[in-house]
Amino acid sequence: MFCIVGLGLCDEKDITLRGLEAVKSASRVYLEAYTSILMIEKARLESFYGKEVIVADRDMVESEDGSNEILKNADKEDVCLLVVGDPFGATTHTDILIRARQLGIPTRVIHNASIMNAVGASGLQLYNFGQTISLVFFTETWKPDSFYDRIKENIDGGLHTLVLLDIKSDSFFFRGRKVYEPPRYMTVPQAVSQLLEIENMRREGVLDPDKTLAISMGRVGGFDQQRILAGPLCSLLRASPEDFGPPLHSLIIVGKRLHHLEVEYGELFAEDLGEAIAVAEEDGRNPELGQQGRKGGRELWRKVAHEAYGVALS
Repeated sequence: MFCIVGLGLCDEKDITLRGLEAVKSASRVYLEAYTSILMIEKARLESFYGKEVIVADRDMVESEDGSNEILKNADKEDVCLLVVGDPFGATTHTDILIRARQLGIPTRVIHNASIMNAVGASGLQLYNFGQTISLVFFTETWKPDSFYDRIKENIDGGLHTLVLLDIKSDSFFFRGRKVYEPPRYMTVPQAVSQLLEIENMRREGVLDPDKTLAISMGRVGGFDQQRILAGPLCSLLRASPEDFGPPLHSLIIVGKRLHHLEVEYGELFAEDLGEAIAVAEEDGRNPELGQQGRKGGRELWRKVAHEAYGVALS
């Protein structure tokens, strides 16, 4: 049997009991390592599972030869493919399931938490989210803007937009072998800059730096490493990349169908952003500056929610 197992969001302990049973009974275990990145080293997985874990890069998972290697003898023995988050978080995993079925191999999917549902940690209600978009690194000659239309459709419907930020891992050949460089992660300020760059090109009034609220999500599910900040886009630009915590990062564009409870829940995250900006811009750790920043962040969050989003606040 070929089994795709979701690992969840954080570390080796996020796997479900059902998933752990599948891994322990498998003859071969692969880790899909490019659609997302786990927050720990492979060695910790191997120690926890008591199994060797084979890293499967993009070529192995997406190419016919590579997928055939993964699926080899899966009609006679159990083979597991581990993926960060939930197995259906990327179309790549759907594709390899289809290939397995075409080969007559029994398949199973074991689900887990992913950013698609854990984004509720922002305090925004999941049923008010629209289409999710991916934002890639721009280059001097390549600045795709199709995501803008998806955001516009969501905004027109009053819906929130989850923006998944790019992970880029360049490769090169060394002595006949493909070598992958350490991944680069898009930061939240870079993402906001790219969003506003396209707004300046398109000029359709979808994103306003002062009147569009957004929430940054860092290391969701990572307990002490989780970092959530909230405010208008212009405030997210003022914070330093370090203020958002370590990757992985996501960004939420807040839709106009904003509920007063969502505003209230987000006040703490707005305070955190206000404090980060105040401390960074004054280049110090004066406690009074931090408190002033927290108050300013909360007031700005509520002001934009009331004036630009029409939320009635007491």
